[in-house]
Amino acid sequence: MTEHYHPLNSLKGGHWFKLICGASFQHLPAVRNLTLAYTLAGADCIDVAADPAAVAAAKEALQVASEIQARTQNRRFGGKGLPWLMVSLNDGEDPHFRKAEFNPAECPVDCWRPCEKICPAEAIVFESAGGGFSGVIDQQCYGCGRCLPVCPSQLIYTRSYVSAPGAIAPLILQSGADALEIHTQVGREADFARLWSSIAPWVGQLKVIAISCPDGDGLIDYLRTLYQIISPLPCPLIWQTDGRPMSGDIGIGTTRAAVKLGQKVLAAQLPGYVQLAGGTNAHTVSKLRASGLMREHGKNLSIPDAPVIAGIAYGSYARVLLSPVLEQLETMQIDRALVIPTIAQPATAGAQTPRHTQLEAVPELLWEAVSLARSLVSQLKEY
Repeated sequence: MTEHYHPLNSLKGGHWFKLICGASFQHLPAVRNLTLAYTLAGADCIDVAADPAAVAAAKEALQVASEIQARTQNRRFGGKGLPWLMVSLNDGEDPHFRKAEFNPAECPVDCWRPCEKICPAEAIVFESAGGGFSGVIDQQCYGCGRCLPVCPSQLIYTRSYVSAPGAIAPLILQSGADALEIHTQVGREADFARLWSSIAPWVGQLKVIAISCPDGDGLIDYLRTLYQIISPLPCPLIWQTDGRPMSGDIGIGTTRAAVKLGQKVLAAQLPGYVQLAGGTNAHTVSKLRASGLMREHGKNLSIPDAPVIAGIAYGSYARVLLSPVLEQLETMQIDRALVIPTIAQPATAGAQTPRHTQLEAVPELLWEAVSLARSLVSQLKEY
């Protein structure tokens, strides 16, 4: 691993930015376009579902970003290099690894459909009047669970899944992933150890390992146990503190849980870097600075100081921030399809994204998306 490679420097310097596309988010055009915009805005890491098609969509975007960087030679769109590509796994039941489901035929005809209104991914649709699809669009659902409590008839349930150990090697060797993240919860030592035994033979090929865990009784002791299980590591380790999962787009207050948990793990002085997630949004950086948990730009890294947060991961907030632009692109795609009908093809890991769904095909929308993304990334960066 080379010291000059910029994601590693970002971790060391305390200005690491990670985009979370979503461990269950498999809407490939959105994964591709989010990856492209945030890469050009200067992201250090792109976290996608452990799905070959999602990885392929992200890699396609990284290639396009590299070509655009070479053409523009414009440092304000992210500088040199490309972000690391991360995939997320889980060792047991986890809200990030689930999909909502319901049978629309059971919905009362007079229901006002609060599920459709509350879904941040627009994954719930009702098209019965036009004879189209009704229900949950599986690829777009990322498991936030906001629809569950609002259903008046309590008809919505979730389908969960756990990462298959046998898929680890192909994921690392064939997909080209740079990093792995393991989602776990307090009390799962045995489950974590089983998953780790499948990962361990391939760790030498990774640039970073991340462990994501929400708060719970005995959290710090649990994280220390996990560190013993994975030691020694040939690459850097990130502790992702999952404050309030998948909530950053709800409002300002969600970032409090993220900052509080980050502070708790930071105080434990565990080996590795501490990175916030779960409730992060445009107010997270200011909260960290007010709490003295961020390293100031220009700080001499050779001078020891108090522990600081190494970076921030943004999920739902980062996606919603770009949704107006991506919705415009989708509208243009629909209008074009009405004029030029196309035959839908099943998504495969090697299939290229159709040009009319590619953000770079509409330059004004591309740079609008990059500008929005950079408004978030630049809070952590100094260009």
